[in-house]
Amino acid sequence: MRKLIVFAFIGFLAQLIDGALGMAYGVTSTSLLLAFGIVPAVASASVHLAEVVTTAASGVSHIKFGNVDKQTVYRLIIPGSIGAFVGATFLSNLPGDLAKPYISLFLLVLGVYVFTKFLFKFQPLKTKKDMSLSRKQAIPLGLVAGFADATGGGGWGPIATPVLLSRKGMSPRKVVGTVDTSEFAIAVSASLGFLISLGWEEVNWLWVVALMIGGIVAAPIAAWLVQKLHEQLMGVLVGGFIILINMRTLLDAWFESATILPYAYAITLLIWGVAIVYTVINLKKKRQSSSHNKEIEK
Repeated sequence: MRKLIVFAFIGFLAQLIDGALGMAYGVTSTSLLLAFGIVPAVASASVHLAEVVTTAASGVSHIKFGNVDKQTVYRLIIPGSIGAFVGATFLSNLPGDLAKPYISLFLLVLGVYVFTKFLFKFQPLKTKKDMSLSRKQAIPLGLVAGFADATGGGGWGPIATPVLLSRKGMSPRKVVGTVDTSEFAIAVSASLGFLISLGWEEVNWLWVVALMIGGIVAAPIAAWLVQKLHEQLMGVLVGGFIILINMRTLLDAWFESATILPYAYAITLLIWGVAIVYTVINLKKKRQSSSHNKEIEK
């Protein structure tokens, strides 16, 4: 019972982060499951099965509010689904102890990417008119993001969202809506791949339901939280959190001595803390400057 409550909290926390950032549900929840000693394939399978429900609800909401570029969704879901299915099959056939440190390394790299992107390269995004993503561009993006999502337990949002945002012609809300809506197909394909390769008996359905419940409860709170926390600060918080969670798995796998752990944690926490303080001060200065400029204009 205690483990189910923990898993529900993991689903809650992951959805809280994903709802505020538009990405990182899979990365966060898989990182936490790996930290609890869950085999990578089972962890990723559990996350994707839970995501079938959460992404469906998210996709319906985005479509209802007009946040989806349907043409881009159609172009992404086929290559994305193929990549996710292949990735799930590939991961299921790897020994758990062998795959775990490499999956954690992949998640840590994504965490570093999110952390540095929001800390150093964050820029307020401007609304654009129309999106331009050809089939030739959608196929490799879908294949890579889908494969990464299944093997790492997360990666569709962190890979697809920045790529779409870097292109001309799409508003930020449509990027998030399009990525979230297309992720339903990726979650279904990855889940099928895991179920075929692992078998139904390998999946603990109580864990999956707990993750779902936590995510459903967090969804409205995340919608409120995104209005309160600045996107840049949330990105720095999430990136540092993902790095911290995956560090232990890597250090345990690659270093025999446990004495290095406290020093690694201390350095990471120090850098993370400085980054948070820097971001808060920087945002405060920007708000003050904006208010001053408005007063001058009046």
